[in-house]
Amino acid sequence: MPPVPLDAGSGRGGWYSEEMERLALFGMTLPDLTELMASLGQKPYRARQVYDALYKQRVGSLDEVMTLPAELRALLGEKGWTVGLPEMVQTAKSVDGTERYLMRMADGETVETVWMPDGDGGERGDGSEAAVEEAGEVVGAEEAVADPPMLGGAEHEWGTQSFGGAKGEAGLSTAPSASSGSGRDGNSVDGAGETQIPFGNDKQKVGTQIPFGNDKLKLNGKVDKRNWGALAEQGFRRATICISSQVGCAVNCQFCLTAKLGIRRNLTAGEIAGQVAAVLNRHGVKMGKDRINLVFMGMGEPFLNYDSFMQSVRVLVEGIGVPESRMTVSTSGILPGIEAFAKETVRPKLALSLNASNDVVRERIMPITRKWNIAKLLDAVKAIPLRTREWVTFEYVLLGGVNDQPEHAREVLALLAGMPAKVNLIVWNPGPGIDYSQPKPEDVARFQKMLMAGGMPTYIRRPRGRDIYAACGQLKRTVAGEEVAGSKLVVIGAAVV
Repeated sequence: MPPVPLDAGSGRGGWYSEEMERLALFGMTLPDLTELMASLGQKPYRARQVYDALYKQRVGSLDEVMTLPAELRALLGEKGWTVGLPEMVQTAKSVDGTERYLMRMADGETVETVWMPDGDGGERGDGSEAAVEEAGEVVGAEEAVADPPMLGGAEHEWGTQSFGGAKGEAGLSTAPSASSGSGRDGNSVDGAGETQIPFGNDKQKVGTQIPFGNDKLKLNGKVDKRNWGALAEQGFRRATICISSQVGCAVNCQFCLTAKLGIRRNLTAGEIAGQVAAVLNRHGVKMGKDRINLVFMGMGEPFLNYDSFMQSVRVLVEGIGVPESRMTVSTSGILPGIEAFAKETVRPKLALSLNASNDVVRERIMPITRKWNIAKLLDAVKAIPLRTREWVTFEYVLLGGVNDQPEHAREVLALLAGMPAKVNLIVWNPGPGIDYSQPKPEDVARFQKMLMAGGMPTYIRRPRGRDIYAACGQLKRTVAGEEVAGSKLVVIGAAVV
């Protein structure tokens, strides 16, 4: 079957072979697999065996599906069926432990996926269980702006130092914590050191100090590690995976490196969810024991690939077992996508990339604003039926001298007044060929202080992987040998899944 053009008007671009997508098992639902097995003269239970092998066992090839007879595995192979996971063709490791992967699809197109051990603090204050886990973490303005070489290595623990309080006016205060009794950050406190987990689990409580694995459980005087996952063994409490939804991006945000790629094509549901499976396999993650957060904030605009994005969410929730409350999708502001998202019964949390306090500035840095202005986007967001203690995140990339001044902070407060929301400030991550500058640390601190003084929970997202172009807005399919942040890309070898 020849390749068919994808609809650029729907945010799709490039060419893609329908046959290639059809023959990938990963991304198929249980009904899809049941239909496939029936076409091969197999009983329905064979579909469940394949489903569990794909998503619970996360197999990489049909030969690993040992629950199927050898004859059936051979038959699937003869007909061209493969598991279809993306291939990790390159990995790079940052001084802060972040890893960036170049993922190759079946047609040779590549995207980037990022692994952040202990996350980047993006979930703080959004009302989720992940927010409870991150409640005590603080990142300061100086840390957010500083270059990675100044902060890397054993001399610095990313995201654990506070630059506020006693350290002087150049620092910043933190948003209300679970122990403060405020609850304005999305976590209502009803007992000393206990915070309710949201999304309907109102009676279940966890301490604000999350146990390190099961280090509070002793067995014969030793730490009981029987229920530890792979992350605890590596010294982490959790990890965040940043996922791409398109090859390139059509939105053309002026401060983002990915925009320079343009749009080549959409990813399929299997290619989106497959990035997660490949990364989980690399790190030996045990679902149910390891805490994994997912952010759809990599290359592409998820709401311009809406159907595949939502199908990948269902695969990740129902198949792999990642709770929807541990997923966040970021949109630049695609109005039809937000309206459709509001009707979904199974969906991630929402983050809207605001990035400006008025339409004039936003049009300049995000041309998509000419189609859907801020007022229309906020009206659509307000119409989303939020779950118990769910908060909407507004992301705000601070660009030096462009959107980081006191008047901008006052306008943001006016825009978001009365909304169950919180703001994530992201200090712009530099890249070649982009004519912006980072804000001054004192401007970052002042901006956050003003928003918080106005009653808006505001956090500075921890920069991760700047030195390998893995930070927010830096994904651009970097290859080995390319100059990165003043030094060579650190390649740690081909990834084997």
